[in-house]
Amino acid sequence: MSAPIETRLSNGMLARIDEDRWQQGAYQLVVDGTPQSHVDLDDPSRLFFEYVQRIGHVIDEWGGPGQPMTALHLGAGAMTLPRYIHATRPGSRQQVVELERDLVDFVREHLPLPRGASIRVRYGDARATLAQLPAGLTGAVDLVVVDVFGGARIPAHVTSVEFYESVRALLAPNGIVCVNVADGPGLAFARSQAATLQYVFSDVVALAESGVLKSRRFGNVVMAAGIDELPTAWLPRLLARGPHPASVLGGDALTKWVAGAPVVSDQTAVASPPPSKSVFTTR
Repeated sequence: MSAPIETRLSNGMLARIDEDRWQQGAYQLVVDGTPQSHVDLDDPSRLFFEYVQRIGHVIDEWGGPGQPMTALHLGAGAMTLPRYIHATRPGSRQQVVELERDLVDFVREHLPLPRGASIRVRYGDARATLAQLPAGLTGAVDLVVVDVFGGARIPAHVTSVEFYESVRALLAPNGIVCVNVADGPGLAFARSQAATLQYVFSDVVALAESGVLKSRRFGNVVMAAGIDELPTAWLPRLLARGPHPASVLGGDALTKWVAGAPVVSDQTAVASPPPSKSVFTTR
């Protein structure tokens, strides 16, 4: 196995690319000790991280099999999901927004994007850049993925009603937004994000490993929200696809899970809680 490749980013964080010791052609991007992305260059349709697999399943449910989509990704990492969409939905048009230009340069140099992929990268703050997108994207985006982290925490300004309303304005009819939410026992932050999404969107579902939704440990909750009601067939199919043990909450079950959680505004928004040092172990 080759030695890790490292670079110091302009924000002072250390970015590292590790070769997957078990899967030839696969790599992991680690930023300041936090695993950010996993990419299989030989087969970009193969997703490794549990929460990314769940987002991939939601993407698979949109439209017809292989149907091209217009997608916007807030947060780049190693561009795992843009690669996935290019592999599974050829002809898709994609935009990626990333704050750290040198991180993208590092990824592109060592984990190059597939040739012919229509993936445009824009640099800047995720929320601020929404207002600078071409007018033609308003009401025309089929998928928005919100996976924005500063280190291991989600910044407060991408968690509010005002932020999600600006995302909603971009969505086409039947458009969906997928949000990666990281939280720990009690899930106060995740529940408030679900309440906020319910306030803005017509329909919301939450997907996670069962132990995470039962507040047993720190983990990721994927939330999918629709500008229209999501098809009822989605819930059992998303549950069946795992990874297992899996839980999928929608409708009354999600409303019960959210019960009493506050809707987040710009005035009340806070960053997600930091994980304990034991959550991420990398070498």
